[in-house]
Amino acid sequence: MKHWRTWIALAAMGLFALPLFGADVPDSMRSADPAEPGTLNYIEGTANLNGSTVNDHSVGSAKLEAGQVLTTGASKAEVLLTPGVFLRVDSNSAVKMISPALDQTQVEVERGRAGVEVDQIFPENMIQIIDGGVTTQLMKTGYYEFDANQPEAMVFDGRAEVEIRPGKWEAVKAHHEIAMVGGHREKTRDFNTHPADDALYNWSRLRSHYLAEANNQIAGEYAYAPGFNPGWYWDPWMYDYTYLGWDPFFSPFGWGFYPWGGFYGGLGFYGGGWYGGHGWYGGHPWHGGNGWNGHPAPEGHGFAGGGFHGGGFAGGGFHGGGMGGGFGGGGRR
Repeated sequence: MKHWRTWIALAAMGLFALPLFGADVPDSMRSADPAEPGTLNYIEGTANLNGSTVNDHSVGSAKLEAGQVLTTGASKAEVLLTPGVFLRVDSNSAVKMISPALDQTQVEVERGRAGVEVDQIFPENMIQIIDGGVTTQLMKTGYYEFDANQPEAMVFDGRAEVEIRPGKWEAVKAHHEIAMVGGHREKTRDFNTHPADDALYNWSRLRSHYLAEANNQIAGEYAYAPGFNPGWYWDPWMYDYTYLGWDPFFSPFGWGFYPWGGFYGGLGFYGGGWYGGHGWYGGHPWHGGNGWNGHPAPEGHGFAGGGFHGGGFAGGGFHGGGMGGGFGGGGRR
């Protein structure tokens, strides 16, 4: 991808770590607005944000405030919620921000569908999606979908709790769904995730892949920066915010995110290599199609192919490219 070529060229030029929350980051490298719940992070086409048209030039600056509605037509949009949580709005859909607070983040799906990727969540977070007048609270990392056309909550991975009546919550585990009908008890039912892999799911998986690439690009820049903190970081080559946490973690789609450069760099150990899309448990290497148990590793895409030395340990790069800030920082302009 052209982004990777840019990254390699800049790494070769010797761009090293910039501090996250300190001086020494030129104002021209900072975002016009810090990332916070409701920030528009990606859009395909155009959408309407509370009466105003937003497009790709609005990414990183436009925000869905409390009481405002984001409406898509023949487009899709991604919105940041709490750090490590991404709201994805399907085509011909509308979502309303009820509360953008960190300790109680509420979004209502008014029309169409929306997905939520949860890569990081804490006990203090209260992330709730309202669909058909029923509230669902996301309890664990995972991927969730909601449909306002025929109100239901689908838990592809993770765990949720649905308020089936005031004060009464029904647990919904992975690979289960529940109809969003208030006033009486609804039973959860399991579903096969593969036939359910529709356009919204596949788009979310692709976005997760791109966010992991963005993480790979910039992690080396911030790993040893003074004052490093986990949060949203701007990738000036992908033109979106990605998330860097304290520890390595995996998205519900299998893509790896990590807070360091070097050993975990590129599409390597925790990226598209070892554990990611083409990694240890992914598509190709160790246990994949052409890995250790497929073709011998050195000949395939395994230990010495696409994994440890290919896209991983010696592949990715000690320093990515990047500049920006975390949740309260910036990095766009």
